[in-house]
Amino acid sequence: MDVVDRGWEGLTADGGIVRIRPTVAADAAPLRALCDRSSDRSLYLRFFSLNREAAGAYLAEMARPADDLRLALVAERAGRVVAVAGWDRTGPAEAEVALLVEDDRQGEGIGTLLVEELAARARRAGIKRLVADVLGDNHRMITVFGSSGLRTRQQVQAGVVHVEIDTAVDDDLLRLVDSREASAEVASLQPLLSPRSVVVIGASRHRRGVGYDVLTSILDGGFTGSVHVVNPSRSEIAGCPSYARVTDVPATMDLAVVAVPAPHVPEVLDDCGRAGVRAAVVLTSGMGESGGETLQEQALTVARTYGMRLVGPNCLGLVNTDPQIRLDAWFGAKAPAAGRLAVATQSGAVGIALADLAGRNGLGIAYLVSLGNKVDVSGNDLLLRWWRDTRVGVIGLYLESLGNPRKFARLARRVGVHKPVLVVKGGRSDGGRRAGQSHTAAAASADTTIDALFAQAGVLRMDTVEELVDVARLLDWQPVPSGGRLAVVGNGGGLGVLAADAAAAAGLEVPPFSTTLLRSLGGVGTDNPVDLGADADPERLAAVAELVATSGEVDVLLVAVVSTRANAATEMLRALGTADLSGLTVVVTLLGSAERVMSVPLRRGDRAPVYAFPESAVRAVGHAVRHGRWRRTPPGTLPSLSGIRRETARGIVATQLAASPGGAWLPAQLASQLLSCYGVAVLPVRRAGSADEAVRAAESLGLPVVLKTDRPDVVHKTDVGGVRVGLTDTTMVAAAFDDVVSRLGGGALVQREVPSGVDLVVGVVREETFGPVAMVGLGGVYTDLLADRSFRLLPITDRDATEVLLSLRAAPLLRGYRGAPAVDVSAVEQLLLRVSALAQDVPELAELDLNPVIVSPTGAVVVDAKLRLAAPEVTPDDVARALRH
Repeated sequence: MDVVDRGWEGLTADGGIVRIRPTVAADAAPLRALCDRSSDRSLYLRFFSLNREAAGAYLAEMARPADDLRLALVAERAGRVVAVAGWDRTGPAEAEVALLVEDDRQGEGIGTLLVEELAARARRAGIKRLVADVLGDNHRMITVFGSSGLRTRQQVQAGVVHVEIDTAVDDDLLRLVDSREASAEVASLQPLLSPRSVVVIGASRHRRGVGYDVLTSILDGGFTGSVHVVNPSRSEIAGCPSYARVTDVPATMDLAVVAVPAPHVPEVLDDCGRAGVRAAVVLTSGMGESGGETLQEQALTVARTYGMRLVGPNCLGLVNTDPQIRLDAWFGAKAPAAGRLAVATQSGAVGIALADLAGRNGLGIAYLVSLGNKVDVSGNDLLLRWWRDTRVGVIGLYLESLGNPRKFARLARRVGVHKPVLVVKGGRSDGGRRAGQSHTAAAASADTTIDALFAQAGVLRMDTVEELVDVARLLDWQPVPSGGRLAVVGNGGGLGVLAADAAAAAGLEVPPFSTTLLRSLGGVGTDNPVDLGADADPERLAAVAELVATSGEVDVLLVAVVSTRANAATEMLRALGTADLSGLTVVVTLLGSAERVMSVPLRRGDRAPVYAFPESAVRAVGHAVRHGRWRRTPPGTLPSLSGIRRETARGIVATQLAASPGGAWLPAQLASQLLSCYGVAVLPVRRAGSADEAVRAAESLGLPVVLKTDRPDVVHKTDVGGVRVGLTDTTMVAAAFDDVVSRLGGGALVQREVPSGVDLVVGVVREETFGPVAMVGLGGVYTDLLADRSFRLLPITDRDATEVLLSLRAAPLLRGYRGAPAVDVSAVEQLLLRVSALAQDVPELAELDLNPVIVSPTGAVVVDAKLRLAAPEVTPDDVARALRH
């Protein structure tokens, strides 16, 4: 059965919801109606001289199903067709585009959404350029095309503007798309996060039950707007008037909190839509998480029909601590303290723990949203909403799934430049490894791919909720560290040792002080870490801390204080607040004190977080240093690569898949041909079907040689004895051939043996939701033994290519280790970029292993290549401004 393309739903500029989808035959009448509702001027600007009847017939004709030559899309708002757009192919890589938006809907951004989707579908159809002829006084249309973010060219002749639009995606387009989506999210989520009125549906008069508890939480929290209740059997609950249905409430409501049995949720949401409610939080469980997928889908369909945003179902509510709002629609035991941490969590229990921990540590919450089943509002939506919110200093997420991970990575990268994004990702364990596939596919678990995604996006991954709060306090209260040099000053030598050990594990440096600084410290007895002794007084601590901070020799200061009978620890911390610690990131650890201290006010006006243990403080500093390093590093670029033969590559792929529709590993020589189209040269190889042919091949290539099995289904040749090296004469070649073929069958491949170097593996695997993922690591026989490898999502930039190599534990081998010469790292980076381009251009590339890649001071040689083609899987479009579905 054919799958119906229902398109996707996105946000208009005013926060409304519109569906963008291909036309169907039934759209003929709605399109004629659209023509009837359009003004004469709109039709004139769109159709030039066509009369209204001819224009209606033309629009109705656009309802024909799409084919290779044409495509038409409609935009529906509240179930009504309000715009139409399409293109007709005028050449192999060009199509003419047309667009009409209902008069009353112009200016809502619907035309821009349609142009973005037309360009996306054109790209997938191989169309590189859209063209349009627009009357010179059709300023709206010219603006839509010009401000789309797509590269455009305009030429005016006889009052008509000829517009050419490149469909290619670049970062300028993505930046503009993300900015537009962020603005739309602010408008769309306003009634959800900052409502002026709330209605609670399903609260009983008894002092128990989710609905009643959330109602009293809203009231006790001091919500600044109006509160209403819907319960058909009561006239008043908790002092609020109660109504039989939402439509009976004599007021306009922004937000509905729904706590009714699962079977009633869709009808309740329908009532909300009819009453003009603009957002809903569905606390009800028993839906998508436990077999109620149909009910959940019905609930979402209803919400989207009325343009409502939906949180949940199966969630614990949300909180906004803004004193102008004070919304505590939350099923937690107590209201979170106010602060600057914005939290979105898929687990209500984790949300409760996080809010409690943030409050007890003085951090506090700006927003807390329990996403539940995440049927509509997702982490991506909230990232965009909190991007420019001045009340938010740090964003914390607890996620168990990423609906569109590539889009999440791009948005997190945008947001992270302005405010840190901290994530606890549930589900680290991997249920198994792929057997019998490439090294890359076997190694690329979902968790390693998540790590790669976070590394590229600048997201800080936390192991625990406690760690998230520790890091959030540091990043919210202190300047981001300018480097990784750590100084430790305290009154307990053991604390300094623990801090130094933790620093090494966190990738920080504890540098020795200069002679000048040690002299100014005046007989402290120890270098960095500085032990002032158990009897150190507050003035001495403050003086030493100030000297270290103003020396310019460190970036971060950790003050470690232990309470003893000889000192008053809290007085020491107060004295620290009087010191000049300008320009430094400051953290404190306090042990043995009966008084709980969460922060130390500093002279410069901020406050330093206090931790219970030095290891916790240093771990938080390590994350902050990595965040600062990521922010300071210039963004990478996608370099222009020469010598790429895309059409030749497409021909090889098409021919191979026509012969093997289900996909297959390519023979070695065919794999080499495909790789050569992208400038990736594999060491020449000769196939031999007999011992004599193997000998002749060896003589032709030049001894010594390597002989290996030619069976394409054998991925790990060494594991099955399918490789013979160091063959220095023809007798050895013949014997190796007979041995390998007698055991494994098939024939053999003969290659010249190359000088030794550093063996690397470079590979690609195409993940279902992540798209192509690249791996680089220590190769050859060490690939699985040492498992030293790193991953990046494609496409990779020049910055990614450099960082992925430096992230390997074996990176010193590349730079030259213990007297060995440095190898040609730039050759490996170039190889990575070319492999990235191949994987981007050839979605049929399912797996690729280049192993080993022998890197020497003179270059990188690909010795063996395994490449599998398969029908491409559909991955989420990370450009489309689509709401979660």
